Amino acid sequence: MIRCVILDDEPIAREIMETFTGNINFLELVAVCEDPFEALEVLQDNRVDLLISDIQMPEINGLELVRSLPSPPLIIFVTAHENFAVNSFELGVVDYLLKPVSFDRFLKAINKAKLQLDNRKGAAHEKNKSSDSIFIKVSDKESKKVNLVKIRYDDILYIESDNDQLVIHTASGNFQTHSTIKAIHEKLRSDSFVRIHNSHLVSIRAIKSIKANIVELVNGETLQISKRHMPDLLNTLNIHR
Repeated sequence: MIRCVILDDEPIAREIMETFTGNINFLELVAVCEDPFEALEVLQDNRVDLLISDIQMPEINGLELVRSLPSPPLIIFVTAHENFAVNSFELGVVDYLLKPVSFDRFLKAINKAKLQLDNRKGAAHEKNKSSDSIFIKVSDKESKKVNLVKIRYDDILYIESDNDQLVIHTASGNFQTHSTIKAIHEKLRSDSFVRIHNSHLVSIRAIKSIKANIVELVNGETLQISKRHMPDLLNTLNIHR
């Protein structure tokens, strides 16, 4: 599934894009946003593969939003203005659609995005096959030096976030490092870890059971699943309700 977000300040345009995405079975709509600030919050809190966005909007436009993202998803711009095309493609967008957009033209753009994602995932899979661990920077409080610590993926139980600080909980102990949960999720094997909360990333191997909105881990700890992240967890575990 391609997880996507729609951003447009026009209600009719949002409805059309939402209808189009609903007709494509490999698209999962994460959110429909009417302003860039709402979209920014969604992008920060969720794994998003594709942003389908208008350009000309109040306060900040779509180009400015994309430039502000440290690690932007794939972008398809849908706009009534031709004059943004050059700047858009300089940002490496997948496609640039002029309103009004037909479903056939929209589907063509989506298929281009799917091809790019498939190629990325293939390359990431090849890279992950040769790696079973991650190196993180850990500060030594006594020496005040920063050391690199190697942590095996299979040893990680879950990762806890507090703003830009992470605590990596493993079978042998906990490690604190300076990063964000989104950044470390991108480095880890996507088929082995799943986001269950804004502040928790869990190893699939470490899940013992799921009861209502609670995950029980193999070490006996329990973590809450947020309503927003429950669908992603069930999809990752191939559970259909």
